[in-house]
Amino acid sequence: MAYKIGEECINCGACAAECPVEAISEGDGAHVIDPDVCIECGACAEACPVDAPKAE
Repeated sequence: MAYKIGEECINCGACAAECPVEAISEGDGAHVIDPDVCIECGACAEACPVDAPKAE
């Protein structure tokens, strides 16, 4: 199941920098994960300072 970024996102970009498949992009006020590209590795969750990415 792909990861999804929750409301906690502070739009810092730490998750996008760690994503090995570039599934994360900057959205309107928060980053978003493309579920069709996400490989569920968890790198985004480990890099996030506010614990916003969660496995769905």
